[in-house]
Amino acid sequence: MHDVTLPMLWLPIVASAVIVFIGSSLIWMALKYENAEWKRVEGEDNLREAVRKLNLAVPGQYVFPHMMGQGADLVAKKMEEGPVGILLLKKPGPFSMGASLLKAFVFYLVVGLFAAYVASHALSSGSDYLRVFQIVGPVAFMAYGFALVPEAIWFGRTWKSVCKGLVSALILCGLTAGTFGWLWPR
Repeated sequence: MHDVTLPMLWLPIVASAVIVFIGSSLIWMALKYENAEWKRVEGEDNLREAVRKLNLAVPGQYVFPHMMGQGADLVAKKMEEGPVGILLLKKPGPFSMGASLLKAFVFYLVVGLFAAYVASHALSSGSDYLRVFQIVGPVAFMAYGFALVPEAIWFGRTWKSVCKGLVSALILCGLTAGTFGWLWPR
């Protein structure tokens, strides 16, 4: 039954990465429903100056109030007073759209590779489109969407943002699964 090997699936892996890359770009540039979740900080320059004065290592990720090394009562008081947050700092310098797009494409290739791995063990050559879709779709959905949930549980990402991200994951998984179904070895 398991006559499909990973090398046989190079075309659906690469084609799905290209199609998902285009789909993701359209989600962010044309549909823009996720963009609204990234809000502008009023007084942005004041915030930037305050963070700069802290002389934090970059890149870096910070949480405040920090829970370690403080008494539970003090942490509880700080949590109650607010603000409470996560601060992600990138290295200063020009934003490289090309490097980010390349990293995204590599991610889509890796998702395709893992989807292909699972499908190659679950399906045989000649499997029909719907059956391939049923195997590849959930794998791709998990890869594109499930990491968002712990971000809401632990790190304060809004559930609205997670839900919008899961809609995007559903679209991207459909593109991945559809491509694999279309190009599955016959």
